[in-house]
Amino acid sequence: MTANLKPEAGLEVEIDAFGPPAGGEPYLLTPGPLTTALSVKQAMLRDLGSWDGDFRAMTADMRRQIVALAGDDGSTYTCVPMQGSGTFAVEAMLGSLTPRNSRTLVLVNGAYGKRIAETLNYLGRDHVVLDKGDYLPPRGSEVARILEDDKAISHVVLVHCETSSGILNPVAEIADVVRAHGRKLLIDSMSAFGAIDLDIDALGIEALASSANKCIEGVPGFGFVIARKDALAAARGNAHSLSLDLAAQYEYMERTGQWRFTPPTHVLAAFLEALRIHTAEGGIAGRGVRYANNRDALVAGMRELGFETLLSNEWLSPIIVTFFNPADPKFEFQEFYDRMKAKGFIIYPGKLTVVDSFRIGCIGRMDANVMRHVVEAAHASLAEMGVQSAAPPESALAERAKLAA
Repeated sequence: MTANLKPEAGLEVEIDAFGPPAGGEPYLLTPGPLTTALSVKQAMLRDLGSWDGDFRAMTADMRRQIVALAGDDGSTYTCVPMQGSGTFAVEAMLGSLTPRNSRTLVLVNGAYGKRIAETLNYLGRDHVVLDKGDYLPPRGSEVARILEDDKAISHVVLVHCETSSGILNPVAEIADVVRAHGRKLLIDSMSAFGAIDLDIDALGIEALASSANKCIEGVPGFGFVIARKDALAAARGNAHSLSLDLAAQYEYMERTGQWRFTPPTHVLAAFLEALRIHTAEGGIAGRGVRYANNRDALVAGMRELGFETLLSNEWLSPIIVTFFNPADPKFEFQEFYDRMKAKGFIIYPGKLTVVDSFRIGCIGRMDANVMRHVVEAAHASLAEMGVQSAAPPESALAERAKLAA
């Protein structure tokens, strides 16, 4: 692996041993839901009243901690949780913080960037798309040219880590350009927040969306948007939806301490326990080191078996890695998936449109030793299938080279 893939030198994190998941469950090698700590599961074994003072205090504590993780003291930004999956939070951010007469530039290099554009279509919001395909990130110079040529663009939206490919996009580079051109930046940091450092205030980001069941290692049930308070105040009346009105949710929480509609009480309890573990591990730095070590062990081992990553080292994220399917005619993904699951590992199908691929997540309650067992399981599964080589088709490599040129 190249030097820029390595975690910070000398940073060591003391964490508990990473044994197999409770109850003989397989490891979830996906970008969320993911494998959680036993204590996170146990935190849900308590019923809570959504209007009760204890639960209101839990909500306030969670919101405070999330804003602090984003690098703000609570004076400029606030956290607004939103029931549902991460996509609910992204749609709430888009529908509430982009005015109905706005024009948005969507930076796309995978399925989740395309989902943002699709969401804006549903919302009836005017937008333009810069689509870089599956292999490359958008660059600041490209964004600058578009913003210079189209003065009507008021907002830019970027996916922090595009998990359909595993690419980690250059947020700071894009943020500098957007700020220099006087536009507003919205970030989908669904699969990166909590493991990749991002100072939201220093970068001048308008808002950022993420979810409980990603790098904080909670369980599914709510997402959240970290947004400028003045942006939320100006957003009144923008929303297309009663339940996804971020400004209304914020105002109600500030006034009452409660969620407007029934909250996922058990999920919030689990999330607070996950935040406690996150802090004990060393926060964003500690979690990022573990995930980077997971990725390095996985990529090195899979390459030794002959697998090839979709992305070059420069753009590999510590969140999830996409591998080309082997060219060997005996390789069939569903059989490979089933054999991996039988060995205790649930992997993820590919989400690319051009080539056949699969993905292996590096996040969740596991360490590099677990990832080495993943490689061993992949080796054994290939042997059982009679696959002689894990090398990808030449056509896939040629397509990658053509699109990356």
